[in-house]
Amino acid sequence: MAYSLNTERRLREQICHIGELMHRFQYIDATSGNISARLDHNRILATPSGLAKGFMQPDELIVVDMEGKKVGPSTAANRDLKPTSEILMHLEAFKQRPDVMGVVHAHPPTAIAMSIAGISFQQCTIPEAIVVLGLVPTAPYSTPSSAENRDAISQLIVMHDAIMLAYHGSLTVGPDVWTAYMRLETLEHTAKILYMVHQLGGGPALPPEQVQKLLDLRKQLGLSRPGDDERYCENCGLCHPAGVHIYQQAPTPAEIESKIREKVAAAVRETLGK
Repeated sequence: MAYSLNTERRLREQICHIGELMHRFQYIDATSGNISARLDHNRILATPSGLAKGFMQPDELIVVDMEGKKVGPSTAANRDLKPTSEILMHLEAFKQRPDVMGVVHAHPPTAIAMSIAGISFQQCTIPEAIVVLGLVPTAPYSTPSSAENRDAISQLIVMHDAIMLAYHGSLTVGPDVWTAYMRLETLEHTAKILYMVHQLGGGPALPPEQVQKLLDLRKQLGLSRPGDDERYCENCGLCHPAGVHIYQQAPTPAEIESKIREKVAAAVRETLGK
């Protein structure tokens, strides 16, 4: 992994910009939320604890090793600062996923409310969410800023790019810190749509054959994760052992109308025959 001071400077600016966006769009409040980016195999650039992420300066960010200890030269701005209290969770994501270069933890309000209400994100309803996020799981509740958070996401992060933390927030990862942030945006946007659908009385999921097309696109874009097939089989009925799809093609409106006519005609004949 190539590293340069220019790379670190650029990442510092990006993280501060992302913090500003998270604050502006109310994905975080006060000093909550945290962001990190991988500098090289042994070092992570992370936001400090106790600062409002919407107003950070690049020199306030902290470099830590893979154990969470501050390394390298300090600046006048970060000399007395500590790395984010959620650093263990960030480090676990980097350790479990060598492909991950950026991690974002936030408190998106609609998504959190959905998880508290027990409304699952594992629905085949919104095309963009299927392609970009996959089926988003909810990790069991764990105490924020503790090793419990690390343990709660340890196995899930291997199979998912976005995770809900029960009663707490979200964790999104990506091949760069911008992608990790954009997955947060997609997650909260998806939550808002699902909430409105729920308020309107619910709605049908996409037909399996349409979900399959989206999964094919997800694979083409290199976004699929281990276990996708099993999860979509369990949650969306998209099961295809030995590569043979077992779902039936959804009937067309004309076919539905024809079947209704047949049933009505049969009922009339039965009534007249009595």
